[in-house]
Amino acid sequence: MRSALKARDELTTSTLRMALAAIGNAEVAGAEKRELSDDEVLAVLTREAKKRREAAAAFANAGRTEQADRERAEGKVLERYLPKQLSDEELAEVVAGALAAGGFTGQRQMGPAMKAAQAAVAGRAEGSRVAAEVRRQLAAG
Repeated sequence: MRSALKARDELTTSTLRMALAAIGNAEVAGAEKRELSDDEVLAVLTREAKKRREAAAAFANAGRTEQADRERAEGKVLERYLPKQLSDEELAEVVAGALAAGGFTGQRQMGPAMKAAQAAVAGRAEGSRVAAEVRRQLAAG
């Protein structure tokens, strides 16, 4: 943040301030203020990045390309602080391992299978991608 301020990088500065505000809000949410763990901070940053992707799509659909570009740029800034996302092949391997370990075979076991797959993926892929892969593998298996 300090280097962005010194470089007068307005986009990075405002994005990081927004992220810090979101983390602060998460810390005071609930009955009493508490310190967030690293995993909880990553979850907040992931949520903020997802908001940016969704807002960019909404602005693009509404024909507001300038706003959509800004949202995409903010998303790119946030992605620098998130773990590298799994490729489709890596995601398929992780999900297959989680399904095999849990013995999940049919579509009726989607809920428990998703819980196991999300735990195995640990924030390295978006939930919708994980759900699609679990669905595909349960249907095939």
